[in-house]
Amino acid sequence: MTELSEQPVSFALDYPPSVNSYWKRNINGGVRVSARGVKYKHTVKMLLHGRDKLTGRLKGRFVVNVPDRRRRDLDNILKALLDSMQGHVFLDDEQFDEITIVRGEVVKGGRVDVELYELNQ
Repeated sequence: MTELSEQPVSFALDYPPSVNSYWKRNINGGVRVSARGVKYKHTVKMLLHGRDKLTGRLKGRFVVNVPDRRRRDLDNILKALLDSMQGHVFLDDEQFDEITIVRGEVVKGGRVDVELYELNQ
């Protein structure tokens, strides 16, 4: 059984764009990160600036506090969330062995509460 590091790295982030608005199609049929996605990534970079990066295997718990009562797929925000944190609090999202995503409360503007644990192998 894998043990967790003693204390999680905890922080809150703004509500991310959905995967539907994170990617934008190019004229040639390829895809790129949309302007909204680039803005979100920059915001996360500023919030996480100066943190030590986790380098081991990871477990993440994400409490998604949605901005309103509309129906939402929780997994729809995970790509933008992980991509935006990559390089700022961990090296690569490949480091995750376990991810838990939980629906929280309705919070004006939305918010994601993040807990990251390094796994002791």
